[in-house]
Formats: sequence, structure tokens, C-alpha cells
Amino acid sequence: MAMSTVVKQPRRTQEQRSTEMRVRLLDATVDCLVEYGYAGTTTPRVAERAGVTRGAQAHHFGSKADLVVAAVGHLARRRAETLMREVSRVETAADPVATALDFLWELHQGPLFVATIELFVAGRTEPMLAEAMTKLEPLVDDAVLLAVARLTPEGVNVKVARDFVHTAMDALRGILISNFIDPDIDCARRRWARASAHLREIGNGVLDAHRRE
Repeated sequence: MAMSTVVKQPRRTQEQRSTEMRVRLLDATVDCLVEYGYAGTTTPRVAERAGVTRGAQAHHFGSKADLVVAAVGHLARRRAETLMREVSRVETAADPVATALDFLWELHQGPLFVATIELFVAGRTEPMLAEAMTKLEPLVDDAVLLAVARLTPEGVNVKVARDFVHTAMDALRGILISNFIDPDIDCARRRWARASAHLREIGNGVLDAHRRE
């Protein structure tokens, strides 16, 4: 009669448990930013959402400021991971400008963008938060630019391509932020379609000029 072998899982180290706890707290912070806004994101609420005690939360992050500043970096990493995951699904198309604009739209959907905007607004009156955002946000923007570069034909002037992507993101973020007060995704899509039509004219004009050179 065969005897079953029970394989014991290795016990997690203290460092692993500590890292997992921090991630739970930071994920919960992002969730609270989306659901309650910055003002409504409190340490008790985060601890409850993470399913940990207030003592455990305070052990890792002594104040709301510590927690939210750490969440800035955590959010930036999550956004970068999402970005790389999404761009891996994008294939070079006959119309690279339209493909890039569609990619930017998809990238700005979902809770991570909402949480980011909450932190941007709060940073206006929170110097520590503003400093953290100022350091990390350019890293995310650079990741976006690198991703879109995969859709850009070789030889296109790098500065021209960067300027185009920044202009497109400025327009898209403005549309999405103004949509917060009256959430209607169909309205936002229509406004982005209108803006995209103009942006495609600009982008394709740049590509045509490049082809003539």
C-alpha cells in the first residue's frame, strides 16, 4: 500500500512576511484613494481594508504621510508593470499614430489613474507628497514614451515624438479629469475620439514629412 508523501512548504522568513504586509497595506492605500479620495484615506481605514491591526499598520508606517508617500512609489511600480504588460499586447499596425492613441486611452483607464490624480491634487498643499510625486512621475512618463516608441517608425525625430505623446497625454488627462464630476465613459470616449482626430492629423503630418526627407 503506497504511502502518500506530504511536502512541507518552506516557512516564510520574517523579511518575507514583512514585505507581504507592506504590500497589503500599500495596495489597500491605493484602493482607499480610489474609493474615498485622499482626504478620506485614513490609517484606520487602510488597516481595515488590508485586514491588519492598527498596531501592525503603525509598525510599518507611523503616520498617514509615511503611508501615502510609500504608496506613491508602489503606485508608480504598479503603473509601470501595467504599462509593460499592455504594450506587450500591442502589435505594430498600418496606422501607428491611431494605434498609439488607442494605447494611451487604454493605459489611462481603471483605478490606478484615479489614484494618481488624487495624489496629484493632494500634492498641491502637501509638500512631502509633492516631492515624492515629482521624483517618481517622470519615471512613469518615460516608460510610456519608451512603450509608444515601439510603435514609432525608425528615424522619426525623438523630440518630435516625445512632444506628440506629451501633448496627447495632456489632452487625454484633461478629458478624463473633467469627466470625474459627471462620470460618463461614453461622453469621455466621444471627446477623446474628437481630440484623437486632430491628433492623428498632426501625427500623420509628422510621419509624412519624415517619409519625404
